[in-house]
Amino acid sequence: MRTLDTVAARRIAPVLALAFQLARRDLRNRYLGSFSGGAWALLQPLVQLAVYAFVFGYIFRQRLPGADAPGYVPFLVVVMWPWTAFAEAVSRATTAIQDNASLIGKVALPRAALVLAPVMASFAIHGIGFLGLLLVMLLAGAGIAPAGLALMLPALALLFLFALGLALLLSALQVFVRDIAPALPQILMLWMFLSPVFYGRYVMPEWVRPWFDLNPMTGFAEYLRFALLNMPAPGLRAVACSLGAVVLVLALGLFAFRRLQRHFEDFL
Repeated sequence: MRTLDTVAARRIAPVLALAFQLARRDLRNRYLGSFSGGAWALLQPLVQLAVYAFVFGYIFRQRLPGADAPGYVPFLVVVMWPWTAFAEAVSRATTAIQDNASLIGKVALPRAALVLAPVMASFAIHGIGFLGLLLVMLLAGAGIAPAGLALMLPALALLFLFALGLALLLSALQVFVRDIAPALPQILMLWMFLSPVFYGRYVMPEWVRPWFDLNPMTGFAEYLRFALLNMPAPGLRAVACSLGAVVLVLALGLFAFRRLQRHFEDFL
């Protein structure tokens, strides 16, 4: 058992070390030369938040059930920010192998690190912004539960693994099927509006609500609102579907990446 653990550690350590260095370089190069620097990574989601809060909170008059329900902005923040990190991680990592084609052909390196790096960078920058915004809302008395800051961490870790699994799968397929990256933004946008990000399932007809459990993002969204806003907890079926999707996608992503990476140089 110790031998297997040692072998696994030796395989994983170089991937993590290289991915960490690449993620640092990605964050540095992404905002190099801009006047706002890394602050733009916080300003952009804030602008999106303001737009969505205005559209759904004032134009469409989205309201939450219950007299003690939180305001619509906290309701939106606790899910939209993690979704932004997830969507950006998957989008940026999908072309990671294709974007580093010249590097793959010249240098022997763990190729999974090229995919892991943008996932790490996206979750790092948006995670810092998310935590900062939650602390501001907590101090402002916006209904954030202090204990929820710790309770949300397992959900964010699972969401990270979900994004990594999708990134490994899609980045490997993108080498052979170049239509994935152009179509991905539209797919992610559709997925976002089919998920309870801007609304709760209670606004849907009664017969539609059980089907939301089959969407892996439902379990994440409802758990984050449960942990941070003391809203109703997700049902067991929603949690099971989310956990099952993480395990399945991560296993499928690792399997596909390992099987296909030997052919990358022939198609890049």
